[in-house]
Amino acid sequence: MMTKSGKNKFSSTALAARLVGTAASLWVCEARADAREVGESRRIPVGGQAVIEGVLMKGPEHWGLVVRQQDGSLWSKSWLGARWLLRGAWRFPVIRGFASMVEMIRVGMSALSLSAERSLGEEGSFSFFEMAVSIGLAVLMVAGLFIALPVWLSDRISSWLGASYAVKNVAEGAARAVVFISYIAAVGLWKDIRRVFAYHGAEHKTINAYEKALALTPDVVAGCSRIHRRCGTSFMLVVVVVSIFVFSFFGGGPIWVRALARVALLPLVIGLSYEVIKGASKSETCGKYLIMPALSLQYLTTREPDRSMLEVAIRSLEIALDPNAASDGG
Repeated sequence: MMTKSGKNKFSSTALAARLVGTAASLWVCEARADAREVGESRRIPVGGQAVIEGVLMKGPEHWGLVVRQQDGSLWSKSWLGARWLLRGAWRFPVIRGFASMVEMIRVGMSALSLSAERSLGEEGSFSFFEMAVSIGLAVLMVAGLFIALPVWLSDRISSWLGASYAVKNVAEGAARAVVFISYIAAVGLWKDIRRVFAYHGAEHKTINAYEKALALTPDVVAGCSRIHRRCGTSFMLVVVVVSIFVFSFFGGGPIWVRALARVALLPLVIGLSYEVIKGASKSETCGKYLIMPALSLQYLTTREPDRSMLEVAIRSLEIALDPNAASDGG
């Protein structure tokens, strides 16, 4: 567990690294939940996200957040999910995907801030300025690493090979995938992020146990896989493929123009990717093969959790399913 000295270690840069992928797994769960007719509780798709010394879970209607505090006790909080996503234009195809992502990022940021405050104490809480800096860094990381850099790399590769426009688009998508995988591998070397990844593993194990109707105890959950087919890692694979198609219609101009165009088109790419995931979720066979290539990436984004982490994840899921179980945070 991190001590108060961890405040300096878990800096705004580390938080920004986590913010880059903060909402993907919850967003994928939202797409799959929206696609199913659920008849039994064990088939209700639940989702989760690892935070600092804790786990955030999403149930049918409520969120559950549990954090391990410095004294070893568990702090918990539950709240009702957003209702605005169910009204007006936010329900329309494509628009609902981007709106859902915005809400997931908002909730994820709030959970990260709460988890830092509770796990690291007063010295570990993030001020408004630090959170703003973290968000700014996250935006720059997304724009620089996952948009501008792949555009530049595809230009260099295409120029060297004398490739066609179509090959150039594919090269850009491949470069984006390589940059993403490299980024995940690099941040996984960070000690504090490795702990977050271990909580990510605990989250997956708990959800796998729940969906198999197994007893939610640390000993039973520990035997489940830390790989889960609805993990947000698979979302990146869909985004890469969709972005190749969408960006192919906007390929002219200098690098900075194309990079800005890709930033402007991100809401469309995200919305279309949501619909792809939602559609694939209606078929267990199609959905399985769609995300199969991405499952191996979860070995980078998860670690084997210890018993204390499993206890946190189990408690978080229990609260997401029964918000009355939360007793400490509201």
